[in-house]
Amino acid sequence: MMPSADMIDDTLWSAIGDPTRRRMLDLLLSQAGGTATTLSQQLPVTRQAVAKHLGVLDRAGLVRAVPTGRERRYQVDEAQLARAVSQLASVGSAWDARLRRIGRLAEAIQRSRHQPTPTEHDTD
Repeated sequence: MMPSADMIDDTLWSAIGDPTRRRMLDLLLSQAGGTATTLSQQLPVTRQAVAKHLGVLDRAGLVRAVPTGRERRYQVDEAQLARAVSQLASVGSAWDARLRRIGRLAEAIQRSRHQPTPTEHDTD
């Protein structure tokens, strides 16, 4: 059975949600790839922890591993990363629209509180 889009998105966002994995993606992008060993030398985590993080990124489709000798060289899958960026922009736009609606509602409530009631107006 093929996973639903929601399941894929959950995996993708769970992978990106970790700050160490985001830093790893930054390093892989800036260095055109790397191995668990080279990444562990640049991060405050062990090589084993880096390997586990790379596994999560791989399952989410954000990196691809190519065997090179005894190690695997990882590269960012730019199409999947672009998909993540596009989804983030979409989520951001949706929240911007929600916040604008909330702002309009708050302004309407504020205006209605400052309008004199008929009894207040009659006493002037």
